[in-house]
Parts: sequence; structure tokens; C-alpha cells
Amino acid sequence: MSDSALPRLRARTRPISDPGDLLRFAEPQDPAVWLRRGDGIVGGGCLWRGEFQGESRIRDAREVWDAILAQARVEDAVRVPGSGLVAFGAFTFAASSGYASVLQIPQFIIGRMDGKSFLTELFVTDSTVGSGPVPTVPVRLPLIIPDGPEAVTDLEPGEMTQERHREAVECALSRIEQGEFTKIVISRDQHGKIEPDADRRHIVRRLANTYPETWTYAVDGLIGASPEMLVRVLGRSVTARVLAGTLPRGANEADDAAAKRALADSAKNRVEHKFAIDSAIESLRRLDTHDDPDTGLTASPEPFLLGLPNVWHLASDIRGTLPQGSSVLDLVEALHPTAAVGGTPRKKAMPVIDELEPFDRRRYAGPAGWLSASGDGEWVVALRGAEVDADGSVTAFAGGGIVAGSEAADEFAETGPKFRPITEALKPLAE
Repeated sequence: MSDSALPRLRARTRPISDPGDLLRFAEPQDPAVWLRRGDGIVGGGCLWRGEFQGESRIRDAREVWDAILAQARVEDAVRVPGSGLVAFGAFTFAASSGYASVLQIPQFIIGRMDGKSFLTELFVTDSTVGSGPVPTVPVRLPLIIPDGPEAVTDLEPGEMTQERHREAVECALSRIEQGEFTKIVISRDQHGKIEPDADRRHIVRRLANTYPETWTYAVDGLIGASPEMLVRVLGRSVTARVLAGTLPRGANEADDAAAKRALADSAKNRVEHKFAIDSAIESLRRLDTHDDPDTGLTASPEPFLLGLPNVWHLASDIRGTLPQGSSVLDLVEALHPTAAVGGTPRKKAMPVIDELEPFDRRRYAGPAGWLSASGDGEWVVALRGAEVDADGSVTAFAGGGIVAGSEAADEFAETGPKFRPITEALKPLAE
């Protein structure tokens, strides 16, 4: 994509009074959303959209973004994460996917971060426009869009039936025993259909309200509430959250406490978690080619138990400093796919996923998030959600890590609670 084909953009961010529910300003059919605990950013309209495919899709997106920034003008009077010129993005899990990875820039962004509310207005200019400031006009909030029809459907099993899943897990275990790899993630699919004119914001709102501690995302029809932060860059500070090892929550207090203890004591889940942590740290260290003592990485000495309404996870946080000359998309490319959604070793496990899963994962378990002209960005692993197509078709995925000692029946059962967030978000409000 040549620079001449890219838009010349101006972005102006100004403070506003607290706008309340940010979702009221999102597009009903194609919301662009990033929320946690009620705060975040929402985009409206689409000023520019780029599509990328193949092995270099993330690298190509970074080059295009850099080219857009090189000819953009940004006036940011707020300067918090998510202000200024921002693009939302979602990348496919596999390079071989037949679906597009995207970056898209909205016509406006309304947000609330760090106690500050703001509105970013974006404009396409041409080369004849001077370098002076954008003319000052009063701040006018975008129109609030009333709620449309509910987005409801029952998800039904897809191509990966329970029997087919059992066969895939047993094949994976055999190949683990032969030493081909030590871990692989096998997922299954579910499908449904909402009305084409249904308001997708209903799905986003239910996820955000039910799972406020996760990162609720909506980008180009990909909607979910992920508990796993692939990478966050604020300034030069880098953080990532790794999840691997899962058990369902108990039905009552005693059962829940027992499930929590069982996960903490599970040798199988701890091994799975260690694979994921080691893989993430190795990926980040390979990226740092500079002699920079400030980029050292630290991880939680022991995994902690993260309780969500549907499951317990073993979790660890990684912290470090952005290597000089790197961007958040460089980190996204280095980390994806994590061992938590791919396998170990990565290069051995990925082709086998293609063999054992009878579908294209699309952007499930791929990176989804945002990045800004200031260099900030937040990207999750796209979990606990679904692809919602323009015609209303809904495709959801959930998976689990297979290591030595895994049981096929247990692995199939583990995916049930992972479908629960999107399944419940698609139920009628009366239920």
C-alpha cells in the first residue's frame, strides 16, 4: 500500500464533561469498543480501514500505521491513554486464514480514561491544507444512538463435535508422547444467527456488565470479553497477563472453594501454565536486540488465581520496558500466538492445529485492541467472544491446552464454561 493511497489525517482531542454510558455513541451494526470497568474508548463511523493477510500481516499493519502517522497532525489537549489519533485492530489467529486482519480509524472517538473524559474528532485533509491549527469550534458531542432490536440466538455445536474433539485430543496426546511437541491447544466451534438489523451493542453491554474485570472489545464484528492481556504499552512501560490452566467455578461456596484449591494444586495445570509463561518471556527477550539495561522482564514468582464469574484461571503478570525503536505492534507480533492459545514449541504445534481442527479460527485467539499516535496501545488475546457477520451469522470458539496427562472428556468439558460469556450475552434480556 503506497503512501499516496493513505489518508492525510488531522486529529483533535479536547476534554468534555463525563458522557456517561460510552456505548450509547457506538455504531449499532459495527461497534468499535474497548472497555474495562466502564472506562475506555468508543469509536463512531469509519474514516479509514486497512486489510492485511499472510505471515507479514502484523508487520505490514505497523508499516502502514507508521506511514499514516508520518503525514498526520495530532492536537491532543488531554494526553491520556486512548486520546489523540487511534486505530482499532484485530488480527487473524493463523497466517493461513482466509479472513482479513484489519486496522480501522473511526471518524470520532469518545472516551474516559484516568478520570478524564474526552472527544477526538478526525478529519481527512489534502496536501494543500496549511500547517496551522484546526479552526476552533465549540465541542459538540456525537448524537446518542437509541438502542435497536435485541441481538439474540442460541448457539449450536459446529463442525468440531464431541466425538471429533475426542479424536483430535487423543491424536494430540499420541504426538506429545512421541515428543513432537509438549503442548497444543485444541478448540471447538458453535454457531448461531441473530437478525441482520439487531443492535450488536446489546452483546457488548452484557459482556461489559457481567465481566467488568475483563477487557471488552468490539472490532470489525469481532466481539468478546477477554481476561488475557496479550500486551499493554503505556509510555515505555510494558505489561502482559498470561492465563493457562482453568477450572469451572463451583455451584456453591464450598464447591467453588474446592475448585479453587484443585486448580492451585493441579500439577497438569501448573505445567501448562509454565509453558505459557516461558514462551511469552522468551518471545519478548528475542525482540530486544539493544544493550538496554532497563528492558529487563519480571514475572509473578508464582501464578495467582484469577476468579471470573464463570471460571478460575492460573494467571501471571509480566512487566518490562519497551525496547528502543520498537512499537506495540512489534510486541504483538513477537508474542502471538502465545502458548496459551497455540502450543509449545510454537512452530511445531501451529501446523498440527490446522490438521486437527476442521475450521478456520478466523480472529479467535488472535490479537485485538488499539494503538495510538503517542505509541500507547492495549491488545488482548481475542477470547470469550464471537465473530458476528454482517448477515447476522455468529461463530464462537473455545479451546483448551492439551499436555501429557490430559483427559479428552475433561478437555471437552472445560470448553463449556469458556463459551458461557458469549452464550449468555446472546440470550434475551427476560431470561
